[in-house]
Amino acid sequence: MTAPSGRTGRPPLTETRKAEIRLEIARAAVELFVAQGVTATTGEQIGQAVGVSARTVWRYFPSKEACVRPLFSAGIDVIAARLREWRPGQPLSELFDPTLATGLLAATGPDGATGTALVRLTRTEPGLRAIWLQTYDEAEPAFARALADRAGLPPDDLRPMIQAAMLNAALRAAVERFAWGAGASGPGVETGEASVGDAEVAETLRAALAIAAEGVS
Repeated sequence: MTAPSGRTGRPPLTETRKAEIRLEIARAAVELFVAQGVTATTGEQIGQAVGVSARTVWRYFPSKEACVRPLFSAGIDVIAARLREWRPGQPLSELFDPTLATGLLAATGPDGATGTALVRLTRTEPGLRAIWLQTYDEAEPAFARALADRAGLPPDDLRPMIQAAMLNAALRAAVERFAWGAGASGPGVETGEASVGDAEVAETLRAALAIAAEGVS
């Protein structure tokens, strides 16, 4: 009798599980980068921290610096959703309160101090800097679509494109200023639902958006 044919071995991973593995690798990579630096970190170490082989790490990411990409990009959907919820007449700065900072951290996984340290590394690590800037480059069309949907405009309309570019630049400048300046002192102190660090991030974002709203005089 001929044995039944068919697929044997481990079943294929679902897209959800693949995304979870990518995020697990990203979190392990950032912990190692912050603790010992990018140069000293190897793909083998990242894999060991997650319980996978280095070969698996390279299957998901082309380089060790690229491993943190999910942490940089996780907040795009959170911010785009906020933009779609932006009510007519509501100041844009009101969308960026401490609850948004908390939501962004929940989406990425690292605590506030670790996330801030990762952004701070983009100042001195060219590989991480390239991934950081690529993430914001990808964010801009997402923001433009959200703004166009809110205004009932086509996605290629110039107005949401310009607004998205200004918003994108303001957000990046605010996050970098916080990470490289005031946020460099350490983690926030818990005070209720959000930490002081979250409140500082939110205030920096609001200040940046207020400047962007003034335009160029």
